[in-house]
Amino acid sequence: MQNLLPNFSHIYLENAAIGYSITDLVLSKFPKSKILKINHYKDIFNRTGQDFQTQKTSMKLILSKKPEPFIYPASDMIQEYSTPNAFYNTPLINCLYNCDYCFLQGMYQSGNLVLFVNDEDFMDAISVKLNHLDDPQNPMIVSISYNTDILAMENIIPLSSRWINYARNKKNLFIEIRTKSALFSAIKNIEPSRNVILSWTLSPQPISEKYEHCAPPLDKRLSAVKQAIEKGWEVRLCFDPVIIIKNWYEIYCKFFDKIFMEIDTNKLKDITLGVFRMNKDYFNRIRKRNPKSDIYYQKYSVQNKTVSPDMHMRKEVLGSLEKKISQFLPKTKILKWE
Repeated sequence: MQNLLPNFSHIYLENAAIGYSITDLVLSKFPKSKILKINHYKDIFNRTGQDFQTQKTSMKLILSKKPEPFIYPASDMIQEYSTPNAFYNTPLINCLYNCDYCFLQGMYQSGNLVLFVNDEDFMDAISVKLNHLDDPQNPMIVSISYNTDILAMENIIPLSSRWINYARNKKNLFIEIRTKSALFSAIKNIEPSRNVILSWTLSPQPISEKYEHCAPPLDKRLSAVKQAIEKGWEVRLCFDPVIIIKNWYEIYCKFFDKIFMEIDTNKLKDITLGVFRMNKDYFNRIRKRNPKSDIYYQKYSVQNKTVSPDMHMRKEVLGSLEKKISQFLPKTKILKWE
C-alpha cells in the first residue's frame, strides 16, 4: 500500500534542541507538521522493530542537540584516509536519497533523518583541533557530508552555506561537501572559497537509474558541476562506487567521454575512483533484510572486515578505468581506493 504521508509530516523535537536558531528555522519551514517532543533522539532513531526502506517512503525529521565528540578520524573507506589530519563529522544523519549501494541502510535501523541543531559546537571543535594537529605542517581536511547529503537539503536547512562561511577564513582547513544534488543554485550567490571542496558523485545514467533512487539524473548533476566550475569553486568529481555490471567497461568509457567533453579538466581539483565496498557487518545486515537490489547477491571477497570485489577484479576495473581517465587529466589528480 502506498504511503501518502509526505516527508517530514512529523518532526520529533528533542527538549535539548529547543531554542536553537536552526530549530526555529526548521519549524517555520514546516508549519503543518506535527511536532512531538522527546527526551533523546535515540529513543526514536534507535528503537527496535523499524524498517529502513519503509521509512524512506515517508521520512520523519528528528531535531537533536549532539553531545561530544563532534569530529571523528576519517574512515579507511575513503581515498584520503592516509592523508594526515583527515576527519569527518555528522551535522546530519541519513540522506534524502536512497541509493542501493549506500552503507547507511546497514549502519542505521531507521530511515528517518536526524538534524543536530548545535552546529556551532561542531565548528568550535574543529577550531580547537586546528590548534592541536598531529601533523601541523599539513592542512586539516573535514568531510561534513559523510553520512548524508547536506547540499540536497540546502533549500530546507542552509547547512552548506553556514559551513562555507565558517571555513572561509580558517587557515590550514579544507572542508569537503560531497553530494549527488543538482542544487548548486542554492549557493550560487555565495563567493567561492578556496577552503571548500564541492565534490559531486557522478554515475553513468544506466547506473544512476537503477541504483541511485531519488537522486537527480546525470545531466542535472553535470549542469550543477559546470556552474560551480564557472563560478570558480574547487570541484572534485567522484566516480565512486564503480558498479560492475555487464558491459561495465563500455558503459564507463562512454560516460567518461561525455563528462570530460563537457567540462574543463584543467579547472578540476581532482577526481576519486573506487569500486563498491562496505563494512562487513553493514553488508550482512542489509543482506539479512532480503534487499531487492542485485548488488547484494554478487560475488565478493572479505578483507579486513570490508566486502568488495576480489583483488584481481578490483585491479582490472580500476586499472583500466584509470587508464581511460588519464587520457583527460594527469594521474596525479586521480585519487584511487584499492
